[in-house]
Amino acid sequence: MSHQTGIQANAELKKYFSKCRDGKIRVLKVIIENEQLVMAKHHSTKGSWEQDFDKYVPSLIVEDLPCYILYRFDSKNSLGHEWLFLSWSPDSAPVRHKMLYASTKATLKQEFGSAHIKDEMHATVKDEVSLKGYKAHLSGVSAPAPLTDREEALKELQESEPHTNYGTDSRQSTMGGVAFPITDAAKQGIVDLQKGSYNYLQFKIDIEEEKIHLSKAAKISLVELPQQVPSDQARYHLYIFQHTHEGDHMDSIVFIYSMPGYNCSIKERMMYSSCKGQFLEIIEKMGLEVAKRVTFSISCIFYLSVCIHI
Repeated sequence: MSHQTGIQANAELKKYFSKCRDGKIRVLKVIIENEQLVMAKHHSTKGSWEQDFDKYVPSLIVEDLPCYILYRFDSKNSLGHEWLFLSWSPDSAPVRHKMLYASTKATLKQEFGSAHIKDEMHATVKDEVSLKGYKAHLSGVSAPAPLTDREEALKELQESEPHTNYGTDSRQSTMGGVAFPITDAAKQGIVDLQKGSYNYLQFKIDIEEEKIHLSKAAKISLVELPQQVPSDQARYHLYIFQHTHEGDHMDSIVFIYSMPGYNCSIKERMMYSSCKGQFLEIIEKMGLEVAKRVTFSISCIFYLSVCIHI
């Protein structure tokens, strides 16, 4: 899984990338701010790349905030000076921030110019962000072929996820998703759905809390279902679809993922996409057998019988 965040470098940063080619800039710090890649700080060349490393790089790091560091070596290739691309993603940073930076890394590399990047390093503790730490990284580099940008983003996303244990018989997620816990009220709603108290549940993600909440529980008809979907926010929905198939009466549980496009922030779109797989694992472990998973569309809502049995 490799998310497309839509985040790009702002005009100032793009202009500064060109200035970096003159050999006078030693290091550049880039952060994500207001859904853009922006320049946070930079330093000029003073000594050799080894002499400048500990002078500049550790001071650019903020304990709980991910960032990117572009550090210029003294060596050159046919295009000019070579650079180190350092991703700082501390374990203490919020999961959503780590995911955002991991997912945007490939875009920054492309905009800076991947051909200028000689080496890459991913750091999670401050000891790694030093000349000694970088040399330890070099000594640990092995022979296998480098990962693609997509593989690297996936690796960082997986490393940023909390390690969640659902029990000894739980299956490993193959979706590379994020496991946010669901609240007690949400769990009770699922139990009540199984008992028949409701036939419809709606869930929302609190991005700040990093929890999944129950936002609505009701008994509704199929015709009323599209009216439950917010036009400006993403949601998960569970609906018990009562119908007849080949002469048999059936109660099929349908999971619906509604995402109103660009009316949502980049963070919200990414979090709902990333949490979906693990959310489904949780509800299935609670005994719900989901017959069909659909992304919201009016046509599929009104023809759920076809959607379920294809």
